[in-house]
Amino acid sequence: MVRAVLLDRLNRPLRDLRVSVTDRCNLRCTYCMPADVFGPDYAFLPREELLSFEEIERLTRAFVALGVRKLRLTGGEPLLRRDLPELVARLSALEGVEDVALTTNGLLLPRLAADLKAAGLRRVTVSLDSLDPEVFGRMNGLNVAPDRVLDGIEAALRAGLGVKVNTVVQRGVNDAGLPELWRALRDRATVRFIEFMDVGNHNGWNMDAVVPSREVLARLADAEPGLDFAPVNPAYRGEVAARYYDGEGHEVGLISSVTAPFCGDCSRARLSAVGVLYTCLFAGAGTDLRAPLRAGATDAELRERVAAVWQARQDRYSEERGEATPGRAASKVEMSHIGG
Repeated sequence: MVRAVLLDRLNRPLRDLRVSVTDRCNLRCTYCMPADVFGPDYAFLPREELLSFEEIERLTRAFVALGVRKLRLTGGEPLLRRDLPELVARLSALEGVEDVALTTNGLLLPRLAADLKAAGLRRVTVSLDSLDPEVFGRMNGLNVAPDRVLDGIEAALRAGLGVKVNTVVQRGVNDAGLPELWRALRDRATVRFIEFMDVGNHNGWNMDAVVPSREVLARLADAEPGLDFAPVNPAYRGEVAARYYDGEGHEVGLISSVTAPFCGDCSRARLSAVGVLYTCLFAGAGTDLRAPLRAGATDAELRERVAAVWQARQDRYSEERGEATPGRAASKVEMSHIGG
């Protein structure tokens, strides 16, 4: 039986779900969880407020019944959640799920990559913003060396996981080292450069710090004269990265939420660690699914609640960023609560 496609008010289907499993992290990256805000006394969520694996599985099943095919586990740092391979196994076994991936800083991959692969994980996206120890240490807020992330990447590759590397680019911070990072990783992983975005409320975002993706691509080409980057057609509707090949078979991705927004094809919903549904990375508020779940809502009632939220959705924040839009939320949900 062919099911009707669930569409929002801008005719975008629900296809992807990002599930945060914790708000905790073992780094303090300046563009996500700056140390001056998320310090030693910061009150993270108590465990009883987090969705259990059983609750995550049940809510995810509701999303899958409405059209979701791809799942991504996020945080915080998702590998801090105890027994995460168990959750991966639960979710990868759901009928209709075609792909389960994970976004991580990579520090715990040497210990967990093999178990995650065995549980059904297919891919990891690892954050690495610089190969310069001083620059990376400053960006991650705790002086963690890039070698530790590289060790995690190697562990993922040995386990048979597909690997992408995400690099958030900030002018005057890490932009000078982009060609070096690209050359070092391009034979082992797909590197994606992300424009610095105004996610959350504490990362000090300003437009002057944004390096447009077209400039990033030009820098990579200038670093190797004769290298010709050719664009690749999107693999599917809603693909966030514009992809290019360099003529030698190396792929680079550019995520241009600021200078070339892709809201028109966004098919992603986000579920926070406490069960709040957000329909945009830049949302100011969401819809509580944990309360009805714990109050005894049926599967049908949960599906109806999710469907109603998606059908009312009309978010397009990145397209509106430069507009004076009345009613825009003064504050946004933190990235550490819903992942990237």
